[in-house]
This record gives sequence, C-alpha cells and structure tokens, in this order.
Amino acid sequence: MPNALDDPFSTRFRLNLERLLDRPVKPDDRFGIAVSGGPDSMALLTVSHFALPGQVEAATVNHGFRLQAADEAAMVAQWCLERGIPHATLSPPAPITGNLQSAARKERYCLLWQWCEQRGLDWLMTAHHADDQLETLLMRLNRGSGVAGLAGVRERSDRLLRPLLSWRRAELAQIVEQTGCPYVEDPSNADARFDRVAMRMHLQQTDWLDSVSASRSAAALAEAEIALNWVIKGLCSQHLQQAGEEIRLDRTDFPREIQRRLLLHMLTRLDPELVPRGDTLDQALVQLGLGKKYTIGSLLLQGGDIWTVKPAPLRRGQG
Repeated sequence: MPNALDDPFSTRFRLNLERLLDRPVKPDDRFGIAVSGGPDSMALLTVSHFALPGQVEAATVNHGFRLQAADEAAMVAQWCLERGIPHATLSPPAPITGNLQSAARKERYCLLWQWCEQRGLDWLMTAHHADDQLETLLMRLNRGSGVAGLAGVRERSDRLLRPLLSWRRAELAQIVEQTGCPYVEDPSNADARFDRVAMRMHLQQTDWLDSVSASRSAAALAEAEIALNWVIKGLCSQHLQQAGEEIRLDRTDFPREIQRRLLLHMLTRLDPELVPRGDTLDQALVQLGLGKKYTIGSLLLQGGDIWTVKPAPLRRGQG
C-alpha cells in the first residue's frame, strides 16, 4: 500500500474545490476524474481520493492510437481496484479521423460526459495545472488572442472543474513521489513537433516566469470576460432590433471592444456558423465607422449612425 498523503495537500485541495463550488462539499457529491495515467492526472486522483474518500470515480479514455494505451488504462484500473475506487476504461465507437488532436479531445469529453451521466456523477474534474495555464497563455499571446483567449483554461465551466490551476507541476510530482503512485509518460509529451511541447521545452530554460502568477492573471481575465459579456447582454437588449433577417444597432458610440463584441453578436445571430477573424472584424469596424458597406461571409454590413447587418444580395449567376 502507498504512503499516506500529507494533510496540507488534502486540505488545500478541498479548499480549492469548495471555492470552485462556492459552497462546502456535501457528503452526497459525486466526482468523476479523467485519468490518463500520466503523473498529473494520477496526482489528481490521489489527492482526490484522500480529500474525498468514497466520493470519487475515475475513467481512462483509450483512443486506440498506441498499443501501450491499454496497459496504461489497466495500470490505472488496478490502482483504483486496490483502493475501492470505481474505474472505467472508455473507447470511441469508431476510429478517430481528421485533425487527430482536436477530434480526440472532442471525443474524449463526449465519452467522459456520457460516463458521468451513466454513473450519476455530479462533477467532472481534470488535472490542468498552473504550468499548463502558462503554456496556454503564451501560445495564445503569440497568436494575438484577446481577452477571452488570454483568460486561458477556465477553472470551472458549468460541471467541469479544474481544481489544480493554482498548483505547479512540481507539486503534483511531489504528491506522486510521496505516495508511491505509479504513472506513465506519454511519448507525445516529448515530441517537439507539437506547439505545446515546444513551448514547454522553452519554458524549462526560463526560470523567471511564475506559472502561478500567470494563472492568477488568467483568472482575472476570465472575470473580465464575464463582466464584458454581462455588459454586452444589457446593451443588446437596449439597442439591438431585429426585423426579419436584418439586425439594427441604434447606438454605436461605444469603446472599440464593445463595438467589436456587439458586431460579432449581430453577425452570429444571423449566421451562427460564422467565425470571423480578428483582423476581419477590425477592418469591418473601420468601414462601419466611415459609414461604408462591408461584407463578411454571406452578410452585408452598413455603417453610419445606425449599423445594420443583413444577408448580402445574391450576385448575378447565384441562386
């Protein structure tokens, strides 16, 4: 049997979790944990087991990409069996195709949420931590992301919880070492062809960046994003009118970021599949400010004191 976990880890984890829940943990709360078998997720499973005895279950998703994945899932299952933790190995019903990373992530969460529903689990937890958050922020900063992107990975998204975003990777390694918990290293984590791995390698040579401070900044930006969305919701109710397939904004003298978000709301209300690039929105704002017309996708925008968005007329030969 493994060594016990130091009480400060368990207490800290439970306090983090209760902050995310905005209430004390109830005896009948049930938590599902996504466990790959790597050191981070095994640390989450371990600290959850000590902090919430009898209230956690684990699931490992095997996408079938690597032969070793079945053995890794079996390792997690055996560890759980020895501690009386229910465990399930989940596999997609069909091979994953296309963009493997994106498709695998989407399928993984689909399987995990189905498992939560089947098992009657209230919450799903993942092992994203402060170093993951720092990597995400720098990658998105390098792509020119705005407030929403720089808010990084959210601590809570409805029933999805990430209680380790204020924990460093080294602290999770300490939990694994202290308890003698087994783990495996995914070889893709050493493949510098992946942007995240390349970023991680660079960060290993940079000791002046504090991942916990970066995580706090991301949390502050997430709060700012919530506030901005609240403002936009109020302005839409006051100043947007829709008649058929035309939307009108009767006031436009707002700060540029508010203008951008209002315009994006107008566009996506008429075309939910439209995802305009940031530079496209910037150019549209310039043209609307000049009182001119501008086309984005299949929509025609008209500027001036009042902005309108409606489907663009069909060109000759279309239809």
